[in-house]
Amino acid sequence: MEHDLVPDKANTARRPPWNKGKLIGAKPPLRPSHVWSIRTKLQMADRKRDLALFNLAIDSKLRGCDVVALRVDDVAPSGYATDRATIRQKKTGRPVRFELTDQTRLAVDEYLRLNGRKSGRFLFAGRGGGSNGLTTRQYARLVHEWVASIGLDPAKFDTHSLRRTKAVLIYRRTGNLRAVQLLLGHSKIESTVRYLGIEVDDAIEIAEKIDI
Repeated sequence: MEHDLVPDKANTARRPPWNKGKLIGAKPPLRPSHVWSIRTKLQMADRKRDLALFNLAIDSKLRGCDVVALRVDDVAPSGYATDRATIRQKKTGRPVRFELTDQTRLAVDEYLRLNGRKSGRFLFAGRGGGSNGLTTRQYARLVHEWVASIGLDPAKFDTHSLRRTKAVLIYRRTGNLRAVQLLLGHSKIESTVRYLGIEVDDAIEIAEKIDI
């Protein structure tokens, strides 16, 4: 009977690797020009939910699982979007706070007004609307669709690209790694360094701007 437990080497050899045809590694953030192009596309197509989702994903810097888990009360407890919100991250259990810019609040308010999402429900409706929330897979497909709509290769971007977009921009403009760590909800600064892809040259470039 023991020979039945030995894996079939022929079948194992024929099995294609899980990452065949996929681009592996950290996906790049969107550039500011990409962000504005996608916003313009969504506005012109009158896709209220997608515009609110896209804007909020950029502002919040949340993981995809946390974006789709947002409920109306998290960002609009009184029926209108607030300028700041706090949620507990699914992956770490740690609370993280984020800002909602004017354009994001306007997009969320317009979406809520037209779709009537009530307190207690998921903020972003999935298929069929109602109480169903957007799934992470549906969210990922939307990101690929948005990226492709402005001529980018969707294979090179994913939901983490949206999470990283504003964080990378903040770091590049300020060099404040601790601030980015807090905004991303990382417990260790080393995680933020890896996530941003910071290299020695980046650190030296920041240091060169400081005169003593």
